[in-house]
Amino acid sequence: MRILVVGAGAIGGYFGGRLLQSGADVTFLVRPKRAAELASAGLVIRSPHGDITLKNPPTVQADKLAEKFDVVLLSCKAFDLDDAMASFAPAVGPGTAIIPLLNGMRHLDVLEAKFGAGAVLGGQCKIAATLNEQREVVQLAPMQSLSFGERRGAASDRVRTIAGIMAAGNFGGAASDAILQDMWEKWIFLATIAGCTSAMRAAIGDIVGAPGGRDFILGVRDECSAVATASGFVPRASFLESSGAMLTAEGSKMTASMYRDILNHAAIEADQIIGDLIARADAAKAPVPRLRMIYVHLKAYEAQRG
Repeated sequence: MRILVVGAGAIGGYFGGRLLQSGADVTFLVRPKRAAELASAGLVIRSPHGDITLKNPPTVQADKLAEKFDVVLLSCKAFDLDDAMASFAPAVGPGTAIIPLLNGMRHLDVLEAKFGAGAVLGGQCKIAATLNEQREVVQLAPMQSLSFGERRGAASDRVRTIAGIMAAGNFGGAASDAILQDMWEKWIFLATIAGCTSAMRAAIGDIVGAPGGRDFILGVRDECSAVATASGFVPRASFLESSGAMLTAEGSKMTASMYRDILNHAAIEADQIIGDLIARADAAKAPVPRLRMIYVHLKAYEAQRG
């Protein structure tokens, strides 16, 4: 089974690299600059689960992409989705399965409109990773998982085949028969931690230690949960318990990639992570005052950034 990993940044580089390490047939779709970096230094992964340098990983650039692939693993930022779709479109054939690892839910509709409902699986990953100054993939914490599945919830032969390949990567890759539920719960957690740490410019533990901080965090999570519920995806009790513990842990240094992007004056997914939740809340007539405050903050940052 041939796998095309779109991008070799922190997410695509990590999961694609682990698949390549396991012996999977992986090719990275990259821009010329990243192709040169990989040809020179290899794909370097620094991780609590073991460091590795993969020399001369297979790469292809968009203007040379002509063959069809069995799986497209899509790991771009949500605001780069249109460009990414144009770049990997030649690789999509009648039997290609697209596994998107983007944040939020809006991308599912965009991908379906371009490639058809049958081509698009649900997908999500949980990992804290970044590229350092040497352009190495650095995993910041041991947590890692990647799940995917048919959006209608039923199992399929293609999902079972992909699951076998993912399992060999040793990063918690597994099929899910409730992938949309999983994606919604990840969105709730991500919007809460990204919104709170970005708006407050502080780690979770610092916010929790501030007067009213704990209640603010849980209030944001509850607003996100209300939107999910109105959309037909009631958060499971196990998720509420585990997310509540993580989001209110005293002394926690946990932040979100959006917070780190703001510190680096980089682009952020304000519309995809927070704005789309607000739009869905408006459609459901659900009050989300904390999310609105966070969104104003994020859009002001974007305005300042230019």
